[in-house]
Amino acid sequence: MQNNNENQTPKPRKRMDWLFYLLVIFLVIGVILLIQNLTRQNPKELSYSELQVALNQEDIDISTLYARPRGGSSYNEGMYVIYGEIKNTSDRYESFYCNITTAQFNELTTGTSAISIPLQQLSENVFLSVVVSLIPYILMIGFFIFLFRSQGNNKAFDFAKSTARLSRSKTVTFKDVAGCDEEKEELVEIIDFLKNPRKYAEIGARIPKGVLLFGPPGTGKTLLAKAVAGEANVPFFSISGSDFVEMFVGVGASRVRDMFKTAKENAPCIVFIDEIDAVGRQRGAGMGGGHDEREQTLNQLLVEMDGFTGNIGIIVMAATNRPDVLDPALLRPGRFDRQITISNPDVTGREAILRVHARNKHLDPSVKLEEIAQRIPGFSGADIENLLNEAALLAARQNRKVINTQDIDEAVDRVMMGPAKKSRKITDAEKRLIAHHEAGHAIIGLKLENANIVQKVTIIPRGAAGGYALMLPEEERYLETKQSLLDRITGYLGGRVSEEINFHEVSTGASNDFQQATKIARAMVTEYGMSDLGPIQYEQPQGSVFLGRDYLKEKNFSDQIALEIDKETRRIVEECYERAKKVITENLDLLKTIAEYLIKVETLTKSDIDEIVATGKLGWFDRKEEEEKNKESAPESSASESTAEPANTEESGTEKAESTSSDDVQ
Repeated sequence: MQNNNENQTPKPRKRMDWLFYLLVIFLVIGVILLIQNLTRQNPKELSYSELQVALNQEDIDISTLYARPRGGSSYNEGMYVIYGEIKNTSDRYESFYCNITTAQFNELTTGTSAISIPLQQLSENVFLSVVVSLIPYILMIGFFIFLFRSQGNNKAFDFAKSTARLSRSKTVTFKDVAGCDEEKEELVEIIDFLKNPRKYAEIGARIPKGVLLFGPPGTGKTLLAKAVAGEANVPFFSISGSDFVEMFVGVGASRVRDMFKTAKENAPCIVFIDEIDAVGRQRGAGMGGGHDEREQTLNQLLVEMDGFTGNIGIIVMAATNRPDVLDPALLRPGRFDRQITISNPDVTGREAILRVHARNKHLDPSVKLEEIAQRIPGFSGADIENLLNEAALLAARQNRKVINTQDIDEAVDRVMMGPAKKSRKITDAEKRLIAHHEAGHAIIGLKLENANIVQKVTIIPRGAAGGYALMLPEEERYLETKQSLLDRITGYLGGRVSEEINFHEVSTGASNDFQQATKIARAMVTEYGMSDLGPIQYEQPQGSVFLGRDYLKEKNFSDQIALEIDKETRRIVEECYERAKKVITENLDLLKTIAEYLIKVETLTKSDIDEIVATGKLGWFDRKEEEEKNKESAPESSASESTAEPANTEESGTEKAESTSSDDVQ
């Protein structure tokens, strides 16, 4: 929804890129030459007598011989060096050289046994050989100088520098954040302080140094921090908690120091640390001991936020969904003075979020955002944004320019349960079983006062489910009563009860229903004090309440109490099961009617179910069936009429004309 125009590192010039690549190529060539020089064997030195013996025995390959003058400016002065190849003891040729005088050279090249030895000028090759031998070393030195002096590659060695990204652009404001009005009010005075700090200094007020935003994932914590910087129009430094910890010891603490040093130079500003639990976990609480590097980073962060030196004009904002694992020293006043919980929005907040994300969407006039908001309780801001995006993708897939109500309905189902498995093959027996199972859930929702209201029932497979019944509360509740929890358990058991009554058989389709029912029943016994064991809390969640980690629980009871907890949980579930049997047995005809229509149309909405309950029929489907029957019978009647042709064609035509005219008169 927004465009983050953050300061990006300028691109290196093309000239520097080509220079770098050219240097690398020459470096590779130089390394290859160096390896060849190192691996090449030194030639063997022969005396003049050994050279003559080898020539007589034909151990020297004459075709490889050549000579170079030494010690003179012409070929007839000084000494000569003869190079060539000679056989060794293994009958393999190896290089050799032999220093001889001018007279000896003339003796070899003249006379009866003369051999041909070409001459090569030494002065033409000495400089080249020296340069070639030095090329690898020169290129290596040049490559490292280029790395250290080049602006584009110098950052590879800046391990201790802060990686916080600076944004000065006003991209997000409070207009882009909806569903958290109270949270925005808590941050208004921070915005005012950043705009007018003298106002608070004169009255002696100390503005909060840190603001911790915590809540479930997707509720807009990062977006709210960006909106604060956008409203205050101050520099915004953003960094993740995991960016501090590296493989090198002391890098995290150094980055914290560098980040606050940079922030002081740009004060007033906001420093935002996302997922602070990556670096702010409790010290010494890890299994097997603490993490020294992470703890050093945390210690430096604590000192910078409230230590010996003040950070005037710097507001530290952080976000996490795990406040339970943070170090207590990080949460004390003076560091994170203000802690703001951002929860999932209510129906009013969801409608406001829908309107924010629907700004750039082309919606059909029939789409009512307030109705959509009522159908998606528990959705976070990220879920709502994903919902509208899925609806837009569905509309684009069908080459339409606007998003209609059907796209929204399908998007809700896709977000909650996954895409429809239309290609999955289901037998007729399975289809009937699934239809009666989902109809059982619907009957419980219709007949129990505190049960959730049925919004949609479908037997179209989605995800791992063969079908599902969407049941939502009439009004959003923040507190649950004992009776409402019992009705919810009864609603979960309605599917299995319907299978047992109608087919005298049970299936595996109720496994997730049992899981949810057992979870609620056990919580009633161990956490809520809603059983015969009394108002005692036997289990207490240890994980984050935002992540729903019910497997991390502190158990505070003996083995005897554990047996009683199991018995009490079973009693609650069994009583709800018998209650579900009674309700379904009393409304068996209605259940079968709903199941039969489910088999035919596969999906029933709330209005369809209300019509079936009121009239026992589904009007639009019955009319459609009747029209199809009439269409099938129409060709048969027309065919029977065409077989009986009139005896007099002229008379029949006259009668037809008269009937037509009489119809016109009437």
